[in-house]
Amino acid sequence: MKELSKEILVRAAGGDVSSFESIYKTYSGFVYNVAIRMTSNQHNAEEIAQEVFLTIYRKLKSFSFESSFKTWVYRITVNGAINYLKKISAERHKINQSKNELKQRVGSNQVEKMMNQEYREKIISSMLASLNTDQRICIILRNLKGLSYEEIAKTLKVNINTVRSRLKRARETLLALKKEGDLGEL
Repeated sequence: MKELSKEILVRAAGGDVSSFESIYKTYSGFVYNVAIRMTSNQHNAEEIAQEVFLTIYRKLKSFSFESSFKTWVYRITVNGAINYLKKISAERHKINQSKNELKQRVGSNQVEKMMNQEYREKIISSMLASLNTDQRICIILRNLKGLSYEEIAKTLKVNINTVRSRLKRARETLLALKKEGDLGEL
């Protein structure tokens, strides 16, 4: 990875978008790789990388050129990953605490069912969000609303073959996501 010139960093600190884009292009892979090594999770690494570049954008004016820019970016990335992992840990702790409180009030089996249902709904929402709008609408109309292919075609004012094609692509995408995420019986 090449080191960026001081001039580009100063321009980016002054708000020059193309200079900041150069910073992003140069360091995005580096930031992602550090984050993935720390979290071992693609989604978490992407979240961290996004936060890191927001932090760099906000704090670039405070970079004093006493160390290399790469070292500064590395430190922001490591701190961002640590903070992210702490946040996740705290959220898990809260969930477990809430789960234990619910178990005491309601009963163990019912709480497990409620938590599993809530988890499934979040996963399904996330998976549906990964589809394009046309595919998502077709899946919802078919699988959640129970409409026939003909009814979907009439509702959307498209050819029935278009409905079939959208549903096929949507199902392929969802299956790939399921395999990628090892989501069990969803």
